[in-house]
Amino acid sequence: MTQVSDLARAVEACLFAAEEPLTAEAISAHLGDADVRAALAELQAAYAGRGVVLVERGKRWQFQTAPDLAHLLRREKEQVRKLSRAATEVLAIIAYHEPVSRAEIESIRGVQTSPGTLDVLMEAGWVRAAGRREVPGRPVIYATTPDFLSHFGLESRKDLPGLDELKAAGLLDPVDDAYEDMVAQKEEQLAAEEAAAAAAAAEGDAGDHEEPLEMPGDSA
Repeated sequence: MTQVSDLARAVEACLFAAEEPLTAEAISAHLGDADVRAALAELQAAYAGRGVVLVERGKRWQFQTAPDLAHLLRREKEQVRKLSRAATEVLAIIAYHEPVSRAEIESIRGVQTSPGTLDVLMEAGWVRAAGRREVPGRPVIYATTPDFLSHFGLESRKDLPGLDELKAAGLLDPVDDAYEDMVAQKEEQLAAEEAAAAAAAAEGDAGDHEEPLEMPGDSA
């Protein structure tokens, strides 16, 4: 490994001793408010191409196994927990539009969102409550977490794929299907309402043409 500066060595020790990823500010605080950004870049370059690499995820720095070697350390088959269609849609909306309230999520999706859907995403550590919107009712607003960025290998939300990439990967299919289902339901509802209105109008016309009943004594 290339020899690095004393400050970079101190940063390295700090990161290895930490129980969780650290921001540059947190590292600086540990090292007497030293400017550590150049040292981080130096250390990242020194570890490039090694079995362990230094990465930044959501403005937090950490060492992790080189991506191309991860399969060597996997001892058991991972149990993949697939997100439901609703959870996938909600996570995507939050990632692309954060911070958003539940009402705003429902407005974008066009359907109601179960509280359990947000609970699943929060339990996974990918979504967090980010305060309240300063409007009447002060609804809770939601945003993604650094763990979301780390899990998906993103340095920041700027690295999220564009719409064309999502379509090419087939990741917009659930949203498209949900939209088509919603449109179909709306059309069925409108057709039912129109049929009911037509039936009511027909009954009204029939009532207007009924012969009036003669009361006793009315006849000449």
